[in-house]
Amino acid sequence: MRGMRWGAAAVGLLTVLAGLGLRAAATGVVAKYGGDALYTVLVYVLVVLVAPKVRPGRAAVMALLVSWGVEFFQMTGLPARWSAESTAARLVLGSTFNVPDLFWYAVGAWCCWVIHRGFVRGSWQDADRDRGGEPT
Repeated sequence: MRGMRWGAAAVGLLTVLAGLGLRAAATGVVAKYGGDALYTVLVYVLVVLVAPKVRPGRAAVMALLVSWGVEFFQMTGLPARWSAESTAARLVLGSTFNVPDLFWYAVGAWCCWVIHRGFVRGSWQDADRDRGGEPT
């Protein structure tokens, strides 16, 4: 469990760096929608940090629902107001509702699910081999 948390923390740091790098190096839709996907990746990582034994599917659904919740919250206008005064609020809450963002959040959640599922299955196979059994 500790290894999962350390791994998630490392992935979280890499995700933040990737997001900052994307904002610095890219423009337009690549930066915008790549950032949306990375936002959900970071939420997924936070879910795994809090609950390291969470199943990949459940973590993906939770990350997607949080991301979508934040996006729909933008319809209230509050995030736009707060983002005008705070860089942190802009990074965490965004500012304006945008329908395509919902799709890119799903892309981020799906990518995390695929990678985490492969990692979990690989870990179980390694454990089976260590016990002398056949991989599942």
